[in-house]
Amino acid sequence: MKIAVASGKGGTGKTLIATHLAWALARAGEPVTYVDADVEAPNGHLFLRPEIAEERPVSVAVPAMVRPTCAGCGDCARACAFHAMLAAKDRVIVLPELCHSCGLCLEICPERVLEERPRRLGVVCEGRAGPIRFLSGVLDVGEARATPLISALASSLSAEGTTIIDAPPGTSCPAMEAVRAADLVVLVTEPTPFGLHDFELAVQMCRALGKRAYAVLNRVGLGQTPMDEAFARHGTPLVASIGFDAAISAASAEGRMADESSETLKKGLLELLLRLGEDWQSLSPAVNP
Repeated sequence: MKIAVASGKGGTGKTLIATHLAWALARAGEPVTYVDADVEAPNGHLFLRPEIAEERPVSVAVPAMVRPTCAGCGDCARACAFHAMLAAKDRVIVLPELCHSCGLCLEICPERVLEERPRRLGVVCEGRAGPIRFLSGVLDVGEARATPLISALASSLSAEGTTIIDAPPGTSCPAMEAVRAADLVVLVTEPTPFGLHDFELAVQMCRALGKRAYAVLNRVGLGQTPMDEAFARHGTPLVASIGFDAAISAASAEGRMADESSETLKKGLLELLLRLGEDWQSLSPAVNP
């Protein structure tokens, strides 16, 4: 089973749930892989503290001129949907940060003066955190395209055991790419106006991708926004509630796992694991024929 832990907004406790899910499964003897797909700000390593054994660079192909000049027809610049090409009088200027590696400019160039060259985006780190297989993507500083790096992480997943994907926050392309690799999605939210608004966006994302979503309500008691009506309206079952607990904040600030010092977190994790296990037994023939 591949479980994506996602959220409509940052700061809801997504990494808290993802790391503790991986930790709880590993302690129960389950083969588990933790994947930190929040490549712009990965922080799962602060809690799981893995030993990294390998770093693999990830690159994408971008066009470059193979001759110093061209006819300056401008066909490539007009065809580029991402405005990554600027046509000058006798040459083309490529803006690699905007290029999406579609290859159209190479096909449309009448003089064939362009070729693809690799451009590094970041690295995939792999190691172990005790019994947990640990994968993390780290986007290079200044790079804007996180999706190819998340795709590289997804291609490294194993079919064995359980995979926990710590998705990027929000509902943009990186979050969608991480959720796309999962069988089930756990949406972590909080009882605040922002939590409600962004939870509904996240549900729409899951629906668009055809993914079954579950809700975990974190920091119960800190905010007063009613969430039950939204859960019912979207058909998203609430599978765990975690009360606001200063012990969780203290452990997180120190980079410690918080389940041993917080009963509400321990209870919420148990509720989540039991519900996902029950539903997976009934859903797996359809999800994994």
